[in-house]
Amino acid sequence: MAPKEGKRKPATKKENKTEEEIMSEKRHNQIAYLDPEEKLAELKDITRWIRESRINYVVTFSTPVYKSLIKAFWDSANVGQVDGKEVISGRVENVDVIVSPDILNEVLQLQDSPDAPDSVPIMCIRGCLLRMKCTGDIFSMQINKGDLPLRYKFLLHVLIQCLSNKRAGYDMASNELMGLFVALVLNKPFSISRFIFGNMKENLTRTGKNRTIGSKYWMYPRFLQMIMNVQHPNLPKADNDVLKIEAMNFNSLRLIKNLAHKRYKESDPPRKLFGALHNKAYVAPADNKWRHEDSQSDDEEPELKRMMSEKFGPEPEVSDESDSDNDGGDGGDVGAVGASSVGTTGGVSAGGTSVDGTSAGGVSAGDTSAGGVRRYRKIRQEDDPEYVLSDPDTEHARKRKAEKYAAHHKRKKARKYLSTSSRGSMPQAPIPEPPVVSSPSATQPVSPQAIPQQSMAATI
Repeated sequence: MAPKEGKRKPATKKENKTEEEIMSEKRHNQIAYLDPEEKLAELKDITRWIRESRINYVVTFSTPVYKSLIKAFWDSANVGQVDGKEVISGRVENVDVIVSPDILNEVLQLQDSPDAPDSVPIMCIRGCLLRMKCTGDIFSMQINKGDLPLRYKFLLHVLIQCLSNKRAGYDMASNELMGLFVALVLNKPFSISRFIFGNMKENLTRTGKNRTIGSKYWMYPRFLQMIMNVQHPNLPKADNDVLKIEAMNFNSLRLIKNLAHKRYKESDPPRKLFGALHNKAYVAPADNKWRHEDSQSDDEEPELKRMMSEKFGPEPEVSDESDSDNDGGDGGDVGAVGASSVGTTGGVSAGGTSVDGTSAGGVSAGDTSAGGVRRYRKIRQEDDPEYVLSDPDTEHARKRKAEKYAAHHKRKKARKYLSTSSRGSMPQAPIPEPPVVSSPSATQPVSPQAIPQQSMAATI
């Protein structure tokens, strides 16, 4: 006889939570464990790389954190300026605690360059994820770390737990954090201090009441305590005031390894790491690429373009109508998916020049000089008192472009109408356009009877 299935009791929410439980999260801003004895062979390469990288100190340094000091900082924190530089200042025990990108860079030993950016272009992130053989949705606003091979997953896990601004949902990484992740893999310049400072500024603007999403909380308590220890080492510290912050351990690493094997099936043997994870002297590819041109591994760019076409639709095709004036086609929709330049195939290039040689700013393409530089001249624009009279050929090209754009817009509007009407339960006939009435001359009066009228019933 089968056992009776008992009803599952609903989860109960703890009432009367303490301020510490509401304002802090013990898994946020964790201390990493990097297996110094290299007991886990599967993670040996990546743990060794982190230990030798510039993020080793910031993810592994441990110090007692005191709740009253962190609370006092965030209760009084505001954004201001010191010596012309933006800072966040908080009042703790009648002294000012100052946080800035420069201070974060120095105290956390991040080795950031002064002019390094704090973001990576999204196309570079997506291409790098394809190169890692990510199995998840690379176009999502957040990337699940479980969709990556084990060693990349562990690096992202360390960044989420130790450096991100998350207090929940530790499986997911935002595009901003993925920028840091890709920058480390490709050895691209990236300002971690500005990344952390930006998260702290954003925390000050939170006004929501949701505990894990929209409300301000005690962000980066470990980093703040490290700054206080440098700026004000004599602040009062009590043993019963310690704020709980979790630290990873060997069991954490074993759990990550076991879960990764269940979700992600790697090749046997696993593919070798690439970029700076494989070679410390690796130089980042130029032009925000994720691989060098002479790379011997697979090229992901065609696959990325195919995926973008499936996700966002194909790039607009340009009809190549060869006429005597060689003015080109209508160019279709302006631009292309992913802000890529259409180039010689039509549309609008990065410089804003349309297919018929007329730029969006009312500039027509002229002849090309001996040095290969195309000359431009301004053509007539309405309401522009300073136009330069152009030649008849250019005016003809401008008119043809306007006519083609109007025809293209009309076709696009018709397609949109048909797709909208097809969703309804019953087909609907398109409403006929009203008859076009030619404009009378200024000297001839118009009588109301001269204009044909159409009843509403005729259109239904």
